[in-house]
Amino acid sequence: MLRILVRLYLITIVTFSAAIYLVPDLVVRVFHERFSSYNLDHSRGVQSLLVKQFQGVPSAQWPALAAELDQQFSPLQIAVVPISDAGFTTHERERLQRGDMAVRTGDWGWRTLAAAPLNETQAVKLVVPPDPLDVSLLYWGINVLIGAALLACLLVWLRPHWRDLERLRNTAERFGKGHLSERTQIAASSNIGSLAHVFDTMAGDIENLLNQQRDLLNAVSHELRTPLTRLDFGLALALSDDLPAASRERLQGLVAHIRELDELVLELLSYSRLQNPARLPEQVEVALDEFIDSILGSVDEELDSPEIVIDVLLHGHFERFSLDPRLTARAIQNLLRNAMRYCEKRIQIGVQVQPEGCEIWVDDDGIGIPDDERERIFEPFYRLDRSRDRATGGFGLGLAISRRALEAQGGTLTVEASPLGGARFRLWLPTSA
Repeated sequence: MLRILVRLYLITIVTFSAAIYLVPDLVVRVFHERFSSYNLDHSRGVQSLLVKQFQGVPSAQWPALAAELDQQFSPLQIAVVPISDAGFTTHERERLQRGDMAVRTGDWGWRTLAAAPLNETQAVKLVVPPDPLDVSLLYWGINVLIGAALLACLLVWLRPHWRDLERLRNTAERFGKGHLSERTQIAASSNIGSLAHVFDTMAGDIENLLNQQRDLLNAVSHELRTPLTRLDFGLALALSDDLPAASRERLQGLVAHIRELDELVLELLSYSRLQNPARLPEQVEVALDEFIDSILGSVDEELDSPEIVIDVLLHGHFERFSLDPRLTARAIQNLLRNAMRYCEKRIQIGVQVQPEGCEIWVDDDGIGIPDDERERIFEPFYRLDRSRDRATGGFGLGLAISRRALEAQGGTLTVEASPLGGARFRLWLPTSA
């Protein structure tokens, strides 16, 4: 908002300055004849008196009289010059040759020269010199004070707008971070009251929609777990040794499907909990090397091939770092499982602590992720075409849960190309204040 105000001030100042400089000149050009006639009428009396002064003495004394009057009229300048003098414009010479007076206008239509013919060849001219520096500065000072007064009035008028727009921006920012109960609390009498009302109405509709969706997800997930547990238990009892091999194989397949559904329900519940802004992340200081080691131990048994090698890179000296161990471990575990699905033979996990936060990355030497898919893979239930098979693709919730787990702590999760040839998932956790 401050940048907007500064820009508005600069635009106002530049526009005001350009208007002072350009508008008077434009108006004088458009109404040149009117300004000329006005100044001609205004100087006619003075010019007539000067002409009478000069015509009352012989022409030989005109230079001496002009010098005397020049001193008396100072700072105005009076001189007797030929009508053919180069200082006159063509239009002014034509008027003087016809026996008419001539005037010249300058800035703001003010008179700068007045001339009257004394005879067919001579004319007396009165020159108005430019204003002295101090007077010019006073005039510009007046313009500056007028501009300052306009800016002050503009600031007074803008202040409530600025305050309400800042409140609207802060509300939108907090609402975007998951605080769905946030409202602008801007009065209807405000100049942006209608905009704030529309925003509050939209925020209320979104909150109700998300709450209903979360409640439905929670209810369905909880309700599904009970019959799934019963089915699992019942099928386990039915798997007796005296069953035919074909029947036993079919029952074992059913048990596998039920446990897959149960795993899906657990994933849904985890994702639903991470969507709840009321659940604040826990901050615990952990030793990062031990923390990473424990995560690797938890997924070690899930390696499909003993030929897969997991390297760990620890950069620099490690101190204890504050994070939510449950959320962070869940995110890294999901990334490691994802890497296990698509790697060839090598996975690499790196950790680097900086003053601003902690960076953790997981690399694999698999087939990588296309550029146009790198953001979509974090959407719930979205899986790449090559991973539609449940055997390799999972449910499409792991990466979404990982990103939510990082965002809940104020961090980020992005994906890019890996130096190993596959994908690199980069986690960033800021240092807690």
